[in-house]
Amino acid sequence: MKNFKSYFQKAGSTLLLAFCFYQHTNAQEIQVLSGANSPQDDQNPVWIGDGTLLFTRAYHPGNLGGVTDPGDIWMSKKNEEGKWSEAIHRPDLSTPGYDFPIGLEDILTLLVYHRDEEKHGVYHYSKFGTEWNFLRKLEVEGIEELQGNVTGRISKGGEYIFLSAKRGDSRGNEDIYLVKKNAVIQWERPVHVGNVINTPGQEISPFYDPEKQLLYFSSNMQEGASGKDIFIAKALDESLLNWSQPVKWEQISSPGSEGTVTFISDNEVVWTSTQNSDGFADLLTFKNPEILDIPNDFEAPKTVALSQAKEENSVKVQEIAPIYPSSSVGVPEITIQEKSIQVVENPLQWLVIDQKNKTRILDFTLQGKKEDSWVNLVLDSLKLSEVKNAGVSELRFESAGFFPNSIAAGSILSDEPNVVLLAKAEAGTSLTLEKVSFKRGTSELEGQHTFEYLDEIAEFLKKNEGFKIRINGHTDSAGDPGLNKALSLERAGAVRDYLVENGIGFERLRISGWGGTRPVASNATEAGRSKNRRVDLTVEN
Repeated sequence: MKNFKSYFQKAGSTLLLAFCFYQHTNAQEIQVLSGANSPQDDQNPVWIGDGTLLFTRAYHPGNLGGVTDPGDIWMSKKNEEGKWSEAIHRPDLSTPGYDFPIGLEDILTLLVYHRDEEKHGVYHYSKFGTEWNFLRKLEVEGIEELQGNVTGRISKGGEYIFLSAKRGDSRGNEDIYLVKKNAVIQWERPVHVGNVINTPGQEISPFYDPEKQLLYFSSNMQEGASGKDIFIAKALDESLLNWSQPVKWEQISSPGSEGTVTFISDNEVVWTSTQNSDGFADLLTFKNPEILDIPNDFEAPKTVALSQAKEENSVKVQEIAPIYPSSSVGVPEITIQEKSIQVVENPLQWLVIDQKNKTRILDFTLQGKKEDSWVNLVLDSLKLSEVKNAGVSELRFESAGFFPNSIAAGSILSDEPNVVLLAKAEAGTSLTLEKVSFKRGTSELEGQHTFEYLDEIAEFLKKNEGFKIRINGHTDSAGDPGLNKALSLERAGAVRDYLVENGIGFERLRISGWGGTRPVASNATEAGRSKNRRVDLTVEN
């Protein structure tokens, strides 16, 4: 796993030199895009002409959502000397959630994907001078069903969008889907492009060139992949659902993980790469324009049998291959050939953040819950398969002076950083007790998870005695305000009583009931009302 100290030094001059290297075969020098890169994760470059490159930057303090923001849109410009400007944040194209540029539908219309509490889907932005103005949301049937690492591009001409995402019909992690345009703002439901492109691994960052009928995408399980590499397949018909056997683009491959490509000209391309198996991505290009050695010899796809056997680090695939003996006539004999494709699994990445100051916490420990006990886990090189094979159901993060926080093993992200927020035990800090439940309409604590979570809080308070705690009860706005206030106070009292029973001094605990007067979300929806029904702690002197 990448050391976090070295992570902060990634854009330094020493490391910039390390990123300039030569391909052994073609002696083509590759370099980072000078000012366009950062110590953060820089992904999904999209060239929109006029010297302008848009891309997504994750976990940057300048993002609208701060250092926990999974991606805002940034911009870099290339001048006549080939220098890339310092990247500029584009808040007009971003939200506090996840955002990425899909590309130009026409010269004045940009498509952007947002996944935020207020915006979720694909949106039109119209260019006015140097600014992009929000125009409208596109009607894309089923777009909200797409989960995971959603990336993709619109094709030249604006007729097709290829997206990578996880959905119920995905073979593995993210698969690639085709979205066809029906009308100005109406697009068809995303369609799975088939098992020639999509493997039991991960396929991301698709880009389709309609002139050459070529689909570029990143895969970690197509034959020959090392980490994630760029593969190219050719459309076999106009449906864009039948493809040739994908071919690895060797010219821009490395031992690291390659992602999105965007073409600036016929001889200039920008792509993303980690240059190692577990780092954060940078934007790369050739130092001097090179003749791009794009594969052009495509073969019909191999027929893959339905039976596949997964092993610990590989997948065995049975393929049907024709055999033509010299004596044969008519229908050829067939044989089943079995081969193993190596699955490259990256170590898990953690961004542990002080939720109040939005700064990174470097010194933390990790524990895993196995049945009813907690065991220490080694941070470096920990992989998701190891967590699952060990029977770990929950991970707990601890740092001195911070309330512990835990996440379910099933919510761990394997191919992008996991953001974990910790609340520091200092005056003014608040912590929502998200795992505390009550029987409906009462103040009676309910569920084993509630008691286990309060036990953790009690244990932390015993180890950290220099402050008092106010326990605040809240409800939604439905019903009688007086009854809501009484219920919220009773629930705060129930939490206090449990902590006292488990060794916390009564004088350290104060309670308040606020009813529905302090909402944290809209009471117009059930999802918002659910967030408003809560108990939180506030640290007092």
